[in-house]
Amino acid sequence: MTHGAGAPRLVRPLLIAFVAAAAVHLVGLLAGIQGAHVATKPLLVLLLAACAAARGGPRPLIAALLCGWAGDVLLMSDADPAFLAGMGFFAVGHVCYLVLFGRAPLRPVTGLAYAVVLVVFVVILWPGLPEALRIPLTGYSLLLTTMAWRAGVLGRYAALGGALFLFSDALIATGLADLPQLPSHNFWIMLTYIAAQYLLTRGALGPDEDSTGAAPGAYREGDIRI
Repeated sequence: MTHGAGAPRLVRPLLIAFVAAAAVHLVGLLAGIQGAHVATKPLLVLLLAACAAARGGPRPLIAALLCGWAGDVLLMSDADPAFLAGMGFFAVGHVCYLVLFGRAPLRPVTGLAYAVVLVVFVVILWPGLPEALRIPLTGYSLLLTTMAWRAGVLGRYAALGGALFLFSDALIATGLADLPQLPSHNFWIMLTYIAAQYLLTRGALGPDEDSTGAAPGAYREGDIRI
């Protein structure tokens, strides 16, 4: 998998900007400052994508992050078409992640555990979901769960990132199904989502010692981390 040379000098300032934007965004959610949410949400994954590009990261990773950015922007609207379009962009992003992960084998026990979680969760959600969302959300959940399972090929960071991505979207789905919500619900959604995208990026740019296979375009241990 080919990847660009990048711009290493930009990695640190872009990472600092990403962390700062994430901090402002999360504090804004806790404090109920709407302006902080509006100003920072479009920047979060865009800055992370720029950081990955500066590292010369693999194209599927950058494409996945840009799809996440488009999904984030669309989900800022309350309109149903925008929600479905945002979900579509995230679905394409998961496909990009799956391309990045390649075909390295994973333990079937892990896949079975994820499958059980998916089935149980869909059964719980189904009665409360709007009819128009039941089939699209089930298909999306299948794709997301597959991505979360396959993320383990990049090692423990990406595996945790995939699991957190699944958890974050599960929190969104409970809101759609009118199930009980956590206190500061949106804060937990965004905290786990931001962490998920960062950890997936971290795993793609440098496999750790628990990696089951080198990622396409992944970097050696001596490279600059993000």
